Amino acid sequence: MTVSTLSVVPEATASGTAPYAEPGTHPNIPAWWRRSSDVRLQALARAARPDYEAWLSHVKPASACTRPVRLAGTIATVEAATGRLLAERATADMPDGVIYKPCGNRRESVCPSCSKLYQNDAYQVVRTGLVGGKGVPEQVAHHPAVFPTFTAPGFGEVHTRVVKRHTCARRKDCDCRPEPCHARRDLTVCPHGVRLACFARHAGDDPRLGTPLCLDCYPYEAHAVWNLMAGELWRRTSIAVNRYIRRLAKARGIPDVAAMTADGKLRMVPPVRLSFGKAAEMQRRGIVHFHAIVRLDGVDPTDPAATVPPPPGIDAHDLVDAIDHATATVGFTTAPHPERPGGWHIGWGEQILTKVITVAGHGEVTDGQVAAYLAKYATKATEITGHSSARLHPDTIDLYADRHGTHTERLIDACWRLADVRWRCPAALCRHHHSCPVCIERRAAAATPEPSRYARLRRWAHMLGFGGHFLTKSRRYSVTFALLREQRIIFRRAQTSGPETTGTGTEPTTLVVNFLQFVGAGWHTSADAMLANTSAAMAREHAEAARQALQTLAA
Repeated sequence: MTVSTLSVVPEATASGTAPYAEPGTHPNIPAWWRRSSDVRLQALARAARPDYEAWLSHVKPASACTRPVRLAGTIATVEAATGRLLAERATADMPDGVIYKPCGNRRESVCPSCSKLYQNDAYQVVRTGLVGGKGVPEQVAHHPAVFPTFTAPGFGEVHTRVVKRHTCARRKDCDCRPEPCHARRDLTVCPHGVRLACFARHAGDDPRLGTPLCLDCYPYEAHAVWNLMAGELWRRTSIAVNRYIRRLAKARGIPDVAAMTADGKLRMVPPVRLSFGKAAEMQRRGIVHFHAIVRLDGVDPTDPAATVPPPPGIDAHDLVDAIDHATATVGFTTAPHPERPGGWHIGWGEQILTKVITVAGHGEVTDGQVAAYLAKYATKATEITGHSSARLHPDTIDLYADRHGTHTERLIDACWRLADVRWRCPAALCRHHHSCPVCIERRAAAATPEPSRYARLRRWAHMLGFGGHFLTKSRRYSVTFALLREQRIIFRRAQTSGPETTGTGTEPTTLVVNFLQFVGAGWHTSADAMLANTSAAMAREHAEAARQALQTLAA
């Protein structure tokens, strides 16, 4: 068996730069090539080199990536039992003197190729928790499961597009006639002189969608804090759902289970437990809501880590009631802040929809639909709001934040301002807050703020305050991304080198150790990016043609 230690490689820090991140600096590249700005000449020069075929084969693993990671160093193959060095190879002897590794970015707007691979893995992670496979028992397909959607509350009226009756074949290409945005007989005018009505029937790509009717009336501070605290709200909600189900089991006479702990002791535990999977979706108005999967499992007394069917007496409709109860009751108030000494209330909105998941091709929603839906949002971020940037810092914040600018600019500005919890005089009349009587009085009336909570707003200002993962799951729900990637590595190495066997027919145990370091990101030139991506596109077309041919023969 061949085992590898995966090198620790930093992900690309820049977000979505062009696929030709850096000019060619390798000594084997002619000087006239580096000076030329004509992509065609660069491509011809690369294709005319004698090692062109070797270069194409070398960059194949990352050929479709827009900004691959470049690694340099040595690769050693050692015998695991004795530590004897069997082989060693340096990247200096390879084309371009480096190894190209896909960036692995999950965002579709940054790298479509790597995000597609991440989306496929996310689909397997989500669907495996519903139908089993890859180490998960197939009996989970018979466990009750629901698909709830948790939405944020409304912070103000925004431009919307509502279609009451769809006649289109695909919602993605919907061209149905929408309803008027905010049609009113009473033409109310806000304190800022803006008429709070809109009679337009917005198109799907209208930039006004998601923006408030009045930017000055919108509570951007509350919006930013809700994004920041959404993860904590989800944690409390999952706890409340668990407690509801356990109380329900006790009320229906389902006894607790005597389970064996890790230290060999017996303790009574509830007979049911819940497994979660969750994806976050950023809405046009710049606020997240969650799509989740809640599965009901039982408890094995002899193996607490096993996934077993739940006891009879609790079904999917009980899960729906538990989620409705939790979303209606769970809420909390944040720590005091200088701009709001009483804190902000964090709770869910009124639009909570929970559907029962079925494995068959009928029902409210099937396992395949749910898995595809969650996997799709795992590769999204803030692009739908019109904003996309890397992590912001004091040198770049002015490019994206403006207290009197657009909707997203004001929201980013609110995130940046709220992160500074130092006291500011309301009237800005003093220079020394410790001696100002107004500040002393107001500071004494307010409790001490928690800097660590609100300081995270500055770190996640580029995400409009949301700092959570876009796809998470509980430990027992399904397989992990690491397991899928490890299986992919083993499969590709078996295809490349084939199984190695000794004279006795047993597989030798070797260890591939990578002594590699990060030396850059991106292709050397625009021509390299074009040639590599073209090669990857041709390979995909050939694979698709072969797949269709096999399906035709099978039919």
